[in-house]
Amino acid sequence: MKLDILAIGAHPDDVELGCGATIAKEIANGKKVGILDLTRGELGTRGSAEIRDQEAANAAKILGVSVRENIALADGFFVNDKESQLKIIEVIRKYQPEMVLCNAIDDRHIDHGKGSKLASDACFLSGLVKIETFVDGVTQEKWRPKFVYHYIQWKNIEPDVVVDISGFIEKKCEAVFAYISQFHDPNNKEGDTPISSETFKESINYRARDLGRLIGVDYGEGFTVERYPAVDSLFDLK
Repeated sequence: MKLDILAIGAHPDDVELGCGATIAKEIANGKKVGILDLTRGELGTRGSAEIRDQEAANAAKILGVSVRENIALADGFFVNDKESQLKIIEVIRKYQPEMVLCNAIDDRHIDHGKGSKLASDACFLSGLVKIETFVDGVTQEKWRPKFVYHYIQWKNIEPDVVVDISGFIEKKCEAVFAYISQFHDPNNKEGDTPISSETFKESINYRARDLGRLIGVDYGEGFTVERYPAVDSLFDLK
């Protein structure tokens, strides 16, 4: 299966929080989208790897993605090395996405910045013909995504591009809150985290409204870019 977009996150729920509405919109527009989780989030204060596996499956169904995979790197301890890069390269070559969306380049959680660089490096290396990878004994063809964008997470990084997600904020929130173990629940006594407060739920809507305000729409999601976006005409810019 060939994908138009592969969204990569260090943890289950990163993609939903960072770009859930954007991928929901692209799916509604007929694009094929997949999600790759780098870890199972096993070090999270709340829930467990098994619980988050099920929550991730539920969120994927809500968004309507074509495929979701998890390469089970070590939560908190994965590194940007050859072994990790090759695991991601195999997935990139398997689905041949035109575009990859990945973690913020700098963020509160150390895995986000690490995951960002790891995914970006793997996208480049995937295009080198002398790097051999195999699936079921068959050599994979080289593939390099045309675009790599980084979604915004905890920190208020200034975006290079803002996507109009008006009409898709509800779908994003539904997918995010499929992670019942991670977000506010007065009956959950496992411990508080930065995203488990009741006000964090409100902040998802607030941030989307604020980014939307910057481009004159109701809601937006922001991304940073690795290279300058190209247009045929200035009139292509909105």
